[in-house]
Amino acid sequence: MSKCLKLYALAIVGIFLLIATGWAAEETRTVVDGRGVAVTIPAQIDRVVTVSAGIIEGTMYVLGEADKIVAVGSVCSQKVSNYTITTANGTLEGDGGMNPVAYLSPRLQNLPLLGSGTDMNFEKLAGLDPDLVIIRACGCNVASMEDESTQKTIKTIEGLEIPVVVLQGPTCFDQPNLLAMSDEIRIIGKVFGKEERAEKLANYLESQTEIVFERTKDIPDSEKQSVLIFGASPNSRKAGGAGMVRGTDTIESYFIEDIVHAKNAFRDTGRPTISAEQLLSFNPDAIVLDTANGYHPPEELYSAPYYQNVGELSAVKNRRVFALPWACCSTKRLEYPIEVMVIAKAAYPDRFSDIDLEEWLIDFFKNVYDVDNGTARALISTQWMDWCVKQ
Repeated sequence: MSKCLKLYALAIVGIFLLIATGWAAEETRTVVDGRGVAVTIPAQIDRVVTVSAGIIEGTMYVLGEADKIVAVGSVCSQKVSNYTITTANGTLEGDGGMNPVAYLSPRLQNLPLLGSGTDMNFEKLAGLDPDLVIIRACGCNVASMEDESTQKTIKTIEGLEIPVVVLQGPTCFDQPNLLAMSDEIRIIGKVFGKEERAEKLANYLESQTEIVFERTKDIPDSEKQSVLIFGASPNSRKAGGAGMVRGTDTIESYFIEDIVHAKNAFRDTGRPTISAEQLLSFNPDAIVLDTANGYHPPEELYSAPYYQNVGELSAVKNRRVFALPWACCSTKRLEYPIEVMVIAKAAYPDRFSDIDLEEWLIDFFKNVYDVDNGTARALISTQWMDWCVKQ
């Protein structure tokens, strides 16, 4: 073989080696997850299992990746709820309550359910042959990273040679921090190579809570309104109480005091059941109802027979009872700015009188999920926020 032919052959071999090396390099890439762990994941991801109350699934929907979910590890992205409440003015009924992503991506409701958080069917998981599992710690039935069950679940999945990306929700930290939500969104964006879209989503959500923060940050302590997060749980009433409350160590209290700049009317910690007498003694300026063993609209506190004994509450007499969106589990999802805005409207109606909650919700859903007006209104209904819709 001539010298020229040898050089030509070597060049061809070199080109093939470069191409092969390039392909190999593109087979995997690395993402640093919420633990600070560098996780090697496939460059091409087609099959994903999620474990969260909706934030992972919702973010994947926004990024155009929800169709890659092949199974879920929490019922919260599938659950559809109904309620019937008898009041002095008739019967209140609601149906079709669900996470927005369950409405927007109905296929989620028919996917395999692998269990409840860390209580997972690993054999079934392995049979699905996923490219990746994304888990949210401090979420729905998944404890903190320090918890033995969380560690065991992660190690078991990794033992199946399935990459695990772990997110840490805002309650994983000593002080709740909504920036953790943005970090979760950005990590999911990196997983799917959609960093720019994820950044846009995180920034928008932050901007909506910033509106509330800026309007209330200069309110002096003497003028801060008291707000009580109240769960009108039927289980609490069966136990002889009036309902449940959220203490100063909860993320809802963080919303009240650090973002809305109001006061949590319940000054202890935890989520205890309280009596009607205790509720009357707190006498908060505003009451915000959350999902507690079922959804609870404002009208329930106004006119349900079992709450007539607290009719002297200032919040009831002044019609300052609001309700948070329907939620499965108390963990926060992409809709967390709605909770902040509801609390702000309840605490400071004058400062937020220019914000019509119905119109704000429509804009919110359109901006987050890129939907039209009709779909945005449907999402208001699936979140059971129709109580704020003008008739």
